[in-house]
Amino acid sequence: MRNLVLVGMMGSGKSTVGYGLGEKLNLTYFDTDAKIEAITKMSISEIFKEKGETYFRQLETNLLKEINQDQIILSTGGGMVLLEENRILLKKIGTVIYLKGSEETLYQRLISQTEKRPLLDLKSLSNQISDLLNQRNRLYETTADFTVEINGKTPSEIIDEIVGFLKE
Repeated sequence: MRNLVLVGMMGSGKSTVGYGLGEKLNLTYFDTDAKIEAITKMSISEIFKEKGETYFRQLETNLLKEINQDQIILSTGGGMVLLEENRILLKKIGTVIYLKGSEETLYQRLISQTEKRPLLDLKSLSNQISDLLNQRNRLYETTADFTVEINGKTPSEIIDEIVGFLKE
């Protein structure tokens, strides 16, 4: 089986689904944000605040270039698809799955998480989600080999849908 790469907006459940897929398929799970935090010994919010978004995006690219394993589930940061180089690398790494959520679903999931999300502000959360989706949706869709609508679904249902796709 090829590696599986999960892309989508923050709040779409990439980490939860990725971990669950790893358990179900007996594959190693990697989260790019967690790996970057471990390497830099800084939170993503601290990296954005102290070093800036450009620096963080370069860390993401460097990490993708170093992946040379098979049989992994890779959960990516929401902005991973912003750079064309990253989109090319993601497709080389494995089958790309887009966890697609509506603005309302993402809002409900993110409302309590603005503290640890560097690009979000509680006061303008709805507008920010809309802007980010407008900016990124086409990039997610053109990078993905398969899209899963997450609205109204549990992580288990999403995992089962992905496993069904893989069996086809």
